Amino acid sequence: MTQTLADMRRDYTRDGLTEAQAPAEPFALFHQWFADAVKTEQPPVEANAMTLATVDGEGRPHCRILLLKGLDEQGFTFFTNYESAKGHHLRANPFAAMTFFWPTLERQVRIEGKVVKVTAQESDAYYQVRPLGSRLGAWASPQSRVIANREELEGLVKATEARFSDTQPHCPEHWGGYRLLPERIEFWQGRPSRLHDRLNYRLKQGLWLRERLAP
Repeated sequence: MTQTLADMRRDYTRDGLTEAQAPAEPFALFHQWFADAVKTEQPPVEANAMTLATVDGEGRPHCRILLLKGLDEQGFTFFTNYESAKGHHLRANPFAAMTFFWPTLERQVRIEGKVVKVTAQESDAYYQVRPLGSRLGAWASPQSRVIANREELEGLVKATEARFSDTQPHCPEHWGGYRLLPERIEFWQGRPSRLHDRLNYRLKQGLWLRERLAP
């Protein structure tokens, strides 16, 4: 019998999240939860996979899955083509939201804040440790633009390989990193009967305020 959407239901039974378990600032808790996810989640789930939401110049939201590639006390870093759709969105509206979901742990983290470009040095440092194919792809692909077919993309890749046949590709000016500077981070822990734990951190005048939200 085909299961309907209404019948698709999972109860959450793992540990809760209390204020006593949560530090005064959110980065330490994110590091702890991320380390737990790296140890616990199994392929095809990638612990650093996240949904990134941006808003275009007309106020329309857009979501896609990306990989987190950097984390420090400043914020959360990802890399992309600056001329991609998300790059145009962030120029028009330099704010974004991220969501991490770790199903085995029954946890999600929601992050919101302003987005800024990382330095050219940071972009180049990450670019240089990428596999060669990915470095060439950053040059070859006109990300988010309409192309005729797969053959056109493969032709662009071959032309790029020929261009850099005698030298290593350098980081393109149109490619690099963004850092989301968090103003809000919510930690969500699944609980039975949909009475989930939600601890929310808000940045106010340079200090993090922690509060509990109703599920």
